[in-house]
Parts: sequence; structure tokens; C-alpha cells
Amino acid sequence: MGHHKEDIAPLNTRSLLRLLGYARPYWKCLTVGIIAGLLVGGSLFVSISMIPRLVGVVDPGNSAVSKSENKTSRNADAIVQALSNKKLSAEQQRKAVEEILEPKTGSDPKLDRLLKQAESTINSFSLPCRIEGRTVHVDWPVKCSFEAVTPDGRMAWQIFIIYTTVFVGAWLVKALAHYINGYCTRRVGMKAVADMRQEIFGHLLNQSLSFYGKNDVGHLISRCTNDTSSLETCISHVVEDLTSAPIQIFTCAVAIVVACHEYNSYTLAFVLLVGTPIMVLPLHFMARRIKKVYKKSFARIADVFSCMHEAFSGIRVVIATHSEKYEEERFGVSNNRYLRQVLKAMQLEMLITPLMEFLVVTATLIFLIISFSQGVTITQLAALLAPAFLAYKPIKSISKVITLIQRSMAAADRYFDLIDTNTSLPEKSDAVALDGIKESIKIEDVHFNYGDRTVLDGVSFEIKRGSMVAVVGETGSGKSTIANLIARFYDVKAGSVKIDGVDVRDLTIDSLRKNIGVVTQEPILFNESIASNIAYGNGDVTHEQIVEAAKLANAHEFIVSGRHSEGYDTVVGEKGFKLSGGEKQRVAIARAILRNPPILILDEATSALDTVTERLVQEALDHVMSNRTVFAIAHRLSTIRHADLILVMKDGRIAERGTHDELIAAGGIYSRLHATQFQA
Repeated sequence: MGHHKEDIAPLNTRSLLRLLGYARPYWKCLTVGIIAGLLVGGSLFVSISMIPRLVGVVDPGNSAVSKSENKTSRNADAIVQALSNKKLSAEQQRKAVEEILEPKTGSDPKLDRLLKQAESTINSFSLPCRIEGRTVHVDWPVKCSFEAVTPDGRMAWQIFIIYTTVFVGAWLVKALAHYINGYCTRRVGMKAVADMRQEIFGHLLNQSLSFYGKNDVGHLISRCTNDTSSLETCISHVVEDLTSAPIQIFTCAVAIVVACHEYNSYTLAFVLLVGTPIMVLPLHFMARRIKKVYKKSFARIADVFSCMHEAFSGIRVVIATHSEKYEEERFGVSNNRYLRQVLKAMQLEMLITPLMEFLVVTATLIFLIISFSQGVTITQLAALLAPAFLAYKPIKSISKVITLIQRSMAAADRYFDLIDTNTSLPEKSDAVALDGIKESIKIEDVHFNYGDRTVLDGVSFEIKRGSMVAVVGETGSGKSTIANLIARFYDVKAGSVKIDGVDVRDLTIDSLRKNIGVVTQEPILFNESIASNIAYGNGDVTHEQIVEAAKLANAHEFIVSGRHSEGYDTVVGEKGFKLSGGEKQRVAIARAILRNPPILILDEATSALDTVTERLVQEALDHVMSNRTVFAIAHRLSTIRHADLILVMKDGRIAERGTHDELIAAGGIYSRLHATQFQA
């Protein structure tokens, strides 16, 4: 299967928006998740704002004790200088010393700042307490009062407890909000992808037969399973991170700006301004490469699915020709191609995280070097670095989102290409319903071709109500194509197929199919019970109706004979593996009998059977053909001896037509075919 050059655009915005549109039905749950994401950012900001205050309490460089020690040292120096000044008299020296030891009273800016911070915290969270001067009055749970500042100038332990309680409470809110955000967004993602999987399966079921003739079933299965699984991972995690990580990053950035303004230090802001593009640009270029690699990997896994499907579907031929080793080697080639592609993708994915870590660590070290040169305190470092470190995880999540988005876009492009493919047969808005057949089916000057190959070239005939028309001819002469056109599995290229004068293209597809029953040479059975296979496509039917149909199809006897221990509840296996050819055919005929269609198409229904089984099946067919309009494709001429009209096809045209006796008497193609089979 050839591969065209992949689109390596960094992001298909239309596909992404279309993908996120599948989350619209679950907007309520998504809204809860987004609100929780906002709470994550808000609680994170509160936590960050508390960090410098907590650090400031225990930072010895900021304590009043340190300040007092420095002041005492300065006073001693001043006293010595005053006493050693010979120009001053003894009285002047005494007054100078008194002024040094008893300075004018005034407010301590550091203490006032601590009190303002405490008062701001109390007001921000509406705590049940108030500050008057330097005294704190608590109203709940117990009324009491205490000094906000200790004699040595440090914050009281009660205020410190308030700060720690607020910090822990904010972090608890953040954890709970993060859980709600993750649960809601992932739930939405899983539900959305389940809808997508349902949509693509229904979409594929409604495609025409020509679509399945052009597309490999293994590739279609891969798109329904592997591609949608990748989309599920994307939507579940991307929505979660996109509703939380940007808010957290923004919160950390705001906290940094506030800290920079408070301490009049814009070093980290400058590092971020320069460092962010440095981190983003490599991710941008790597993302383009990731999308290209993943598109190829999805194509490779589709080849693996195709190889498996072909081998398992044709397992009889594989075993019969002793080709197990060949199939294993063929699978190995596809599997190794997929492995190599996945390894390339993995290398790129794994490179993103260490690259980001290296850039973040480098930026942090540069900041520390600059801070050291400027003499930044521990409290200032905490205020500036804490949000930077807390922003690392959401930034890392964003890098993961970039990888997931590119991977999902590769899968989404394939998904939407398939969804946008529509080969289903059109139904007119004013189509009429078919209610049985009252007169005839007319094939009028029909032309049809598969690609460049002409299959039918001006075919015309009529099937009267209640009559049987049979068609014979060489393989590829157009016999099955006529049956497909009557059932409207395809549309004619020219001419028309009419039932009671109405073109089948003017009928509703549902009513047309309900009026037509098809029995094929190779009966299609599903891996369910015999009863379920007989009832398939017939709506709600009773067990008694199923048994009656089986009796008319000469199937009841083998079902209850004991050969199949569970009788009608016997699961037939993949494609009816547990049943013989004749048994499968009779189950299919029972299905057609139960359907009770006025029009019946028989596609070489007995050609693959032995003589005894053919007799049983033919008796069953006689039951199902009774009082019905029948179009039969025949291989064994003995089965159509009593047909009302026999058509002989050759090279897409009707070469002969007539009854059995008329064609034998004519001595043409049919007569020679009959003589050949009779002699055999």
C-alpha cells in the first residue's frame, strides 16, 4: 500500500477544534472540570503568597534580635567616639551619651510591616479576629488576646499558626480541585472517544460495496481501534492539562511579578522573558517531527492489523498449504517496520522532558548567580523561586500536551479522512417506500462498469411477479452484478432498474432491502448461536418461528440430532466454522424464509455442495421460492430447469434467452453447457 508525502504542518487547528467538538455534549461535566482547574490556580496563588511570610518568620536575617544586636554594636561605637572627642566638654559628652542610650521613640518599620501582613491575611480570609495596635483579639473558637509581636521583634507563634493553617488549607483545596479537574476532564475524554468509535463504525457500515472493494479491512479495523485509542489518550489528558496547567503557570507568573515589584528585583522576570522562547522553540520544531513520525507509525500498525486479518481469515488455506512459516515471516516484516517507526517516535518523546529539565535548571542557576551577586535574602529567594519551581510541573505538562496533540493530530487526520469519505448510495428526500411487488422487475438497457472494465453493456429483461428468472454464463460475465443492481448494492451507470415502474433509486433503501432476500453461494454466519443467525435481520421473532423456518429449510433435523450438543443455542464459531457447508447453507436459507421477502435473489446457492446435500438444500429452496419473484444465478443447470426464463450471459451482454426446452432446442451456448454437465 503506497504512502503519500505526509503533511508536517505543526498543528491543524481545524482538526483540533473539530476533535474538541466531540466534548460538547458533556459540557456540564467539562465546566465542572474547568472550574476546578481555576480553583487549582487560585489555591496555588494563596499557597505561594504564604511561602515568603512563613520563611520570613524563621529567617534570622529578618529578626528583630539580629537588628537589636547590630544597633547595640553601633551604639557602643558612637559612645566611644563621643567620649574620645576632646573638643566636647564633660557636660556635652554626658548629653551625647544620654542621647545615644535614649533615642527618640518611633515606630519600627519591620514590626509595622509584619502587623500589616497579618492584618491583610485576616481580612483576606475573613478570619474571626482583629488587630488593634499590636494586639490581636480572637473571637472564635475561644475569646482571647495576645501580642502580635514578641519583645524580640519576632511574629507571635499564634500568627505563625494562622499562616501555616491557611497554607495547608489552600494546598488541600488545590489537591481536591486537581482531582476533580482530572476526573471530570478524563471522563469527558473517554465518553467523547466512545462516541467517535461508535460514529466511525456506523459510518463504515453505511458505505457502499465499492468502498470495501477498495479498502483493506485490516486497515479499517486499525482506524476504528488503534487510531481512536490514541485520540482517547489525547482528549483525556490534553483537556485535563489544558484546563489546569496554563492557569497554574499564569498564577506562578503573577506571583513572580508581585514578588519582583515588592522587592524591587526583576531578575527572575528577565530570566523568564529570555528563557521562555528558548524553551518553546525547540519544542515547536520537535513537535512537527513527532507528528510526521506518528502518522507513519499509524500507517504501519494498520499494515500489521491487515496482515493479521488476512492470515486469520484464510487460516484454512494457510494450514492446507503449510504456509504458517511464510505468514509468520510476512507478519514479522510488517511488525518490525512498525517497531522501527514507534522507536523513532519514542526517541523524540523521551528527548522533550530532559531537554526541558536542562533548560529549566540552567535558567534557575543563572538566576541564583545573579541573586548572589546582588545579595538577595532567603525570604526574597523564597518569594521569587517558589513560584518558579511550582511552575515546573505544569510547564512539563504543557510539553506533554504538545507531544500528545501532535500524536493525536496524526490519528485525527486519518480519522477525519475516513469520516469525510462518503460512498454510501444517496437516498432522495422524496423517496417512496416499496410495499411488495405487484407487477414486475424491469432491467432496461443497463450499463455498468468497475473502473475501466465494462461489466454490463445494454442488458434488458423483465421478471414477472411470482416468476423465476435464472441467469447462467462464464465467470465475469456480469451475473452477480445484475443481482447487485436489483438489490441496489450499486447504482447503474446508465439505464434503469425498476420495480412496478419505479426506479430503485427513487425508493427508500430501507424498504427496498426489507423486500429482498439474498441467499449466496458462501453463506455468511456470525459467531453467535444457530438461533441468533436464523433470526438475524428479522427483528423480534419467537423461538417457535425460528424452529418453523428451520424445518422449512431442512435444518431442524441436523440442529436437534445431537451432533451439535446445544441445539439451537450452539455457537457456530467464526464464519460458521463448526458447521458443514450444507448446514451453513440451510441456516442461511432458514434466515431468508423467516424474513419472508417477496423478492428472492439466489446467488449460486447450491454450486459448492455434494449431491445429497444439494438435494436437501434444493428442497429448502423450493420452499423459500414458493409464491415469490426469484432471480437465480445458477452454476448447476439442473437447479433451474423449471425457470420461467433463462438468460445466458457472455461478455456483459445477453447472448441467449428462453426456457430450458427452448434453449436446448436452439443448440447454442446453453445447450453445450447442459451437454457438458450431463456428460460429467
